[in-house]
Amino acid sequence: MTAAALQSPLPPAARRGLPPSAGLGLHREHLDEVLAGAGQLGFIEIHAENFMSAGGPNLALLDTLANQYPISLHGVALSLGGEAELDRAHLQRLRRIIDRVAPASFSEHLAWSSHDGIYFNDLLPIAYDAATLWRVADHVDAAQSALGMRLLLENPSTYVTHASSTWDEVDFLAEIARRTGCGLLLDINNALVSSVNHDWNVDDYLQRFPLGLVGEIHLAGHAEATDAAGQPLLIDSHGAAIAELVWSLYADVIARAGPLPTLIERDNDIPPFAAAAAEVARAAAILSRHAREARP
Repeated sequence: MTAAALQSPLPPAARRGLPPSAGLGLHREHLDEVLAGAGQLGFIEIHAENFMSAGGPNLALLDTLANQYPISLHGVALSLGGEAELDRAHLQRLRRIIDRVAPASFSEHLAWSSHDGIYFNDLLPIAYDAATLWRVADHVDAAQSALGMRLLLENPSTYVTHASSTWDEVDFLAEIARRTGCGLLLDINNALVSSVNHDWNVDDYLQRFPLGLVGEIHLAGHAEATDAAGQPLLIDSHGAAIAELVWSLYADVIARAGPLPTLIERDNDIPPFAAAAAEVARAAAILSRHAREARP
């Protein structure tokens, strides 16, 4: 599906996109504060798979949240990099959520998570080769057509690479976007994790990343370890405060790209709301500074 073909089916919120502000991933531990409007959140992210029931309190909660905040809908189970066709039932469940709340954004991962009818509950790395490029592009096209909105494709965090890969990761993402009209989600922590783990240059990675295609940025924490050879290994844990290096890389990206919707992710060891809100405020301050600098 081309960008032009996507214009008419988009609901109003999706046409507007997310505001260029800082948001927070939704967790039950923070629900009271989020519903009370605390923390000056620009938007919230929900994981689509948590709201796929046919009814009940989860959907009532979703309606309430959508009336208060722009929604970033984030999927983790489409398996865009898998060999099989996309799960039609899963796409239908996603579409029901989209039709219900008109999210401002929908994103998924450049990864595979299911094979031969088995779901692995993980985001597994793909080969960056010609066959996979065609397959992922076909899957992105199919998803955008079924969902009626543009998809943002997220760069992965990886720990191994495929010997058969013939494409660079940034070039691979850019080519999928060119072929399908999809946008990109730049996870800066993922870029750092993969760069350390594969001995890439993270500054070069981010300099080459097509920022004009980025519809959302993710910031998260990681864990530090060493591999069997004693080399540094980063784990995309989402269980710690955002590292200072990630903040520095983020500020550099915003200085070049201008303000972009930015999500603070924390999925493990959930901190008190005040700690999460402080990271949201730090991102918002960076966005605000560069918004002022961009004014004539």
